[in-house]
Amino acid sequence: MPDRTGIEWTDATWNPLSGCSIVSPGCTNCYAMKLAHRYTGTALYKGLTHGVNGHAVWTGKIALNERMLNAPLGWQKPRRIFVNSMSDLFHEAVADETIDRIFNVMGRAGRHVFQVLTKRADRMEAYMAAHTGDVLPNLWLGVSVEDQARADERIPPLMRTRAAIRFLSCEPLLEGIDIASWLAADCGPDWVIAGGESGPEARPPHPAWIRSLREQCQATGTRFFFKQWGEWGPAEHGIPGKLYRSHEPHGVNRYGKRTAGRMLDGRTWDELPIAWPIDRNG
Repeated sequence: MPDRTGIEWTDATWNPLSGCSIVSPGCTNCYAMKLAHRYTGTALYKGLTHGVNGHAVWTGKIALNERMLNAPLGWQKPRRIFVNSMSDLFHEAVADETIDRIFNVMGRAGRHVFQVLTKRADRMEAYMAAHTGDVLPNLWLGVSVEDQARADERIPPLMRTRAAIRFLSCEPLLEGIDIASWLAADCGPDWVIAGGESGPEARPPHPAWIRSLREQCQATGTRFFFKQWGEWGPAEHGIPGKLYRSHEPHGVNRYGKRTAGRMLDGRTWDELPIAWPIDRNG
């Protein structure tokens, strides 16, 4: 069902758009790219990917799913909705008029919170600046930050963009990053999600990278959500006596997502930027 999801930090996914293109290292093992390629024979995903050296790669084509466009209007229970898990709302191939239509639905479905995550922070800033009257009280805007270069590139435009909540998705986290000065600033991010990578070609995270983000959040009062270790996790997460492939430089073993789990220093971290659920009318 599209109004449900296994993504830990949201309640539902909504995909009025499908398709994207690779822009940074975090895209390399994109689950959406692989999923779209698996269904490339269907009308919805046809032409969105092609094979390159045995791997699925986005073509840059974007498809609008008219049947899904108004779906949140029919979802009566208030929920957090991740917008376009199979695309990027601010992709360069998405016309402003199409973004307008999606924003119209979000505005009409005021009982829900809409979480928009992008790697195109500059396009997001420009679009929102041109639509200052359309800033929605139920809109959370976020940027993907997988390494320091992407933090330096994407966080400043986010800070200049008006939204009810601003957030960072540091997943897959590919190196240690310093975001403390942004977290402490006025109009800085309200929420940080962190996570390792899953899948057969997952790159191992270092536990110190995750802990550093948590500590930077705690020092600035920013809410922190640890989504997953992913394919790799700390040694203590394994089954005693069982042998695992190890990545000694990072001190992690390859367990698979389920065994690696979500525990960080003995607990889960499921902090949200505001209390939920919220009694909304819309």
